[in-house]
Amino acid sequence: MKKRVWLAAALLLCLLLSSCAAPGGEEKKNTASIVVGFSQLGAESSWRIANTRSMEEAAKNAGYGLMMENANQKQEKQIDAIRSFIAYQVDVIVFSPIVESGWDNVLKEAKKAGIPVILVDRMVSTSDDSLYASYVGADFYMEGRRAGEYLIRKADALKAEHMNIAEISGTIDSTPMRDRQKGFMDVISADSRFTVIDSISGDFLRSKGEECALQLLEKYGADGIDVIYSHNDSMTLGVLDVLEQKGIAPGKDILLITVDGEKEAVDALKKGKINCVVQCTPKLGEAVMELVKNLKEGKSVSKITHPEEGAFTDFDDLTDPSVEGF
Repeated sequence: MKKRVWLAAALLLCLLLSSCAAPGGEEKKNTASIVVGFSQLGAESSWRIANTRSMEEAAKNAGYGLMMENANQKQEKQIDAIRSFIAYQVDVIVFSPIVESGWDNVLKEAKKAGIPVILVDRMVSTSDDSLYASYVGADFYMEGRRAGEYLIRKADALKAEHMNIAEISGTIDSTPMRDRQKGFMDVISADSRFTVIDSISGDFLRSKGEECALQLLEKYGADGIDVIYSHNDSMTLGVLDVLEQKGIAPGKDILLITVDGEKEAVDALKKGKINCVVQCTPKLGEAVMELVKNLKEGKSVSKITHPEEGAFTDFDDLTDPSVEGF
């Protein structure tokens, strides 16, 4: 813990010293006058990597110092990181919570220290929403609804009388897992053509998506599954790999519905191997840094900021240049 704080202090000192004077003795603007502490939950997918890149680029463009910690999917590491940011007295703390619960104590510590907190991509579960200043991220419930709405349209087009659906969910107790599931179920539950035969967690990992696909095929067989709805592209791409290895045509023998919009997934959609890609943009950095600016200027900020998103499907003109992944 002491080592972590010392390293954080050393990083910020370097940032501050680098802004004091330019070659030739001329002073230049202190570009690290605002320092943001950012705890990223991991690097488990292309989405997460792109999200980190967006945060780094936006901080640089805004002229802010960025102290970043990668939690590698461990909540205790995120809590340690947040406490190190508090110890160094950063201006704003930003983090993507791995799960929803278990944050009240450390958030109370940040509030007591007078450091505002911005949540990115995922929410926390708390009875006191004054513990965070704002949330920036997708409307996961609407993403789930878009997935369900696509499936109804597809079933109509196929004149399907009944479809068995297997769900591969994200990390248990995470906001996207909960809301993507609820939005999807709220749309399809009233339609008697659909039966969700199983729901298992793939933890948003491609390797776990492969494991889930193998489990589902062993349990139900390819003929017993009509649709696989998974909560992110990484898991879906793992499923796709398994289906092709087993000689099962993805997108035809089993319909695939996914969420995110990675380039590899959109390319698979264009090849007919995935049927629907619900968008979830990772490019949240600019909105976050704008909130940082407003908070430091004492302005009021929106409690929730959602980016504009949609979906790409096999009903679309996939030659349109706007159909592209990140």
